[in-house]
Amino acid sequence: MPTPTISQTTRPTPPDAVAGLWLAAGLPAAALDRLQLSGADPVLPSSFAVGTAAQASLGASALAAAMLWQQRSGRWQDVAVDMRHAVAEFRSERYLRVGGEPAPEFRDKVSGLYRCGDGRWVRVHANFPHHRDGVLRILGCLHDPAAVRSALQKWDAEAFEATASEAGLVVAALRSFDEWDRHAQGQALHGMPPLTIERIGEAPPQPLAALPATGARPLCGVRVLDFTRIIAGPVAGRTLAAHGADVLHVSAAHLPSIAPLVIDTGRGKRACQLDLRDPDDKRALHKLLHGADVLIQGYRPQGLAELGAGPEAVARARPGIVYVTLSAYGHVGPWAGKRGFDSLVQTASGFNHAEAFAAHSDEPLRLPAQVLDHAAGYLLALGAMAGLHRRAAEGGSWHVRVSLAQVGQWLRGLGRVEGGLQAPDPCFEDVEDLLVTLPSGFGELRAVSHAGRLSETPAYWALPSVPLGTHAPEWLPRA
Repeated sequence: MPTPTISQTTRPTPPDAVAGLWLAAGLPAAALDRLQLSGADPVLPSSFAVGTAAQASLGASALAAAMLWQQRSGRWQDVAVDMRHAVAEFRSERYLRVGGEPAPEFRDKVSGLYRCGDGRWVRVHANFPHHRDGVLRILGCLHDPAAVRSALQKWDAEAFEATASEAGLVVAALRSFDEWDRHAQGQALHGMPPLTIERIGEAPPQPLAALPATGARPLCGVRVLDFTRIIAGPVAGRTLAAHGADVLHVSAAHLPSIAPLVIDTGRGKRACQLDLRDPDDKRALHKLLHGADVLIQGYRPQGLAELGAGPEAVARARPGIVYVTLSAYGHVGPWAGKRGFDSLVQTASGFNHAEAFAAHSDEPLRLPAQVLDHAAGYLLALGAMAGLHRRAAEGGSWHVRVSLAQVGQWLRGLGRVEGGLQAPDPCFEDVEDLLVTLPSGFGELRAVSHAGRLSETPAYWALPSVPLGTHAPEWLPRA
């Protein structure tokens, strides 16, 4: 594998990073003066500017909320984001406490990195039972890390990656940045921004209702359908809920979920279940669509489209919808249909190799947070609010796209942090001043508060996390 170099070029400042995201979302540059940023990298042990990534993505979403509030109330408010707080929220699942205890471990014992017979590494993601069982079936081995390690000695890394991908499983071969840049998917994404917004249908302008002089939050009355799982998509819905949106999380009884992440990202949301293979549930979805403003989805590429709920179909059913799509590797290129998660994209696109090189490690090294997931979550929320802004000003239905790989490309563009790997790794006690105590359907929670500080409409979660399927598939009356 080629030996990488670490660029020492000037890194973008956090305000520069926010400005780039803001302009990519097509929002007015004058609003940027309302955002105050404090703190500096490194705040986590990494050679990458993960603090800047956290502060910029979260800050851009908080500023978008303030912009919508200004449009609805006629007044601006100040927005502030501290980097230390933003990074804590980027690791919210690590700091979650349920009933005074850490959330249970959710990673399967065979998930992780393995060296193959050709000497190269692969990462196996087995946290969903069907992904775990599929990998074990290909390998013909027991559910045991040592058995997986032994079985992979018969495989070349990229051959195993390809075989698993063709079976709909989630495996990634380790690559360097140079190798990713030469890969067809890396080339397909080259130069693309971390989020894109495209008009996909016609509708008259639909401004959000005016807000009363005091008390109402920026997204009061906005209805969001949340078809997401794991971290990135659910963080987007949690963010919109923190600014007052009515977020209805939609799951299905036959789909696997990860309980600690449901608890952490369910704050502020109601939760219903619909099986879109069932005609009655599909009719219930269409009824919900007629009242929705935003739909966020993070299922496998084309998964919802195959069930009649892709962006074009939804835009026809509900002109003026803001449809927000998360993918692993982007919507163009040979991997546009490939499944993936944060840890896999880190591995495939060069981050684990580059971080290991910076640490002088012989083994691949993960980033100290699910940076791609969390940044993508805030960019999905930013895109949703940018779509509402466009809808109010121009009309139309809008499709927002964010991918983990494009977010990774953006993170690379933020540069490297000299000596960053020597930064301390904050433990639970180090962030206790940033936590709030909340009720939930699972017991009392201690969780990281929202780092986007709005001077007039502080962000908070009005509803507790609840078990999936707690609520009926219906909207609350608009405030």
